[in-house]
Amino acid sequence: MRRALGELCVPVDATLRRAIAVINAGGQGITFVRDLGKRVIGTLTDGDVRRALLSGATLDDRSLRRVMQRRFTWVGPETGRADVLDLMRARSINQVPILDAQRRLLGVHLLRELLGIRPRENWAVIMAGGQGIRLRPLTKDVPKPMLTVAGRPILERLVLHLVGWGIRRIYISVQYLSKVIERHFENGERFGCEIHYLRERRALGTAGGLALLHRRPSHPLLVMNGDLVTQVNIDHLLAAHDRGKHAATMGVRPYAIEVPFGVADVRRGRLVALREKPTERMLVNAGIYVLSPRVLQLIPRGRVFPITELLVRCLQRGLRVGAHEILDEWTDVGRKEELSRARGIT
Repeated sequence: MRRALGELCVPVDATLRRAIAVINAGGQGITFVRDLGKRVIGTLTDGDVRRALLSGATLDDRSLRRVMQRRFTWVGPETGRADVLDLMRARSINQVPILDAQRRLLGVHLLRELLGIRPRENWAVIMAGGQGIRLRPLTKDVPKPMLTVAGRPILERLVLHLVGWGIRRIYISVQYLSKVIERHFENGERFGCEIHYLRERRALGTAGGLALLHRRPSHPLLVMNGDLVTQVNIDHLLAAHDRGKHAATMGVRPYAIEVPFGVADVRRGRLVALREKPTERMLVNAGIYVLSPRVLQLIPRGRVFPITELLVRCLQRGLRVGAHEILDEWTDVGRKEELSRARGIT
């Protein structure tokens, strides 16, 4: 990886001819100009080279400091796909370098990769109709999924994340303050996807809205709660569903609870063991699911139906239900303290 990244770079004292050769060999339309400490101090694209030549520079000029872009967009390794995609769209750029704190090159985000070279056939449904009662008064005039984290609505983060994994058809289940959501996303064109709305006349629960799909999908359906801030790896999730030949797969998260007391193990009135303030570890529902098309027929129309009840119905019928552990970034912002944590407020 380091050798490949090095081949995308030129030293600041290189000629324009050398820069063009690196741009062509790298196949990404850009080269990164480094100083003697191998810090990236500028970028150079085909367009920059053409403008330099038109201004009188020659191929053998060592003029990279004059023609490179000193003020370029870059991100750190912690920046999520949705943020990078948003930057690219906002600034009409196709490449964004990933730099460390010393401005050394760690990687390159490419627009074609973030958008997915091959669009997936899978559809996604985001459940965004809840009232967010636990977040009042923040949700009095704004639906919970439209609350912002780092300046962007949570729901927009989810949409961009899905688009970044190749999902091109997204359904949003709406009910409470639905017009706010529909005005923001419209048909999805400016977000790189096709958005449709499942309009619930009354709240139908986390699975009831799925009965409003105009037709049954032909591939596994991805379903997500609309109040998640997550970088879940969609590839891994869908692959686990397919590999297990599951009717449904639930994303799960590790969760730990520290019991603030000594826990007594008592049998027949006798103390047989004592654990002092133990930490209980378990896996909890992450609000992310994959459903095979055939299980959608188990959802009743027109009544409240939670997705957990759908999973129970699958189990009762002997269908395989998988659990995929999600270790990527994940925060459920259903409560004020969790929203504050997602916003970096402690």
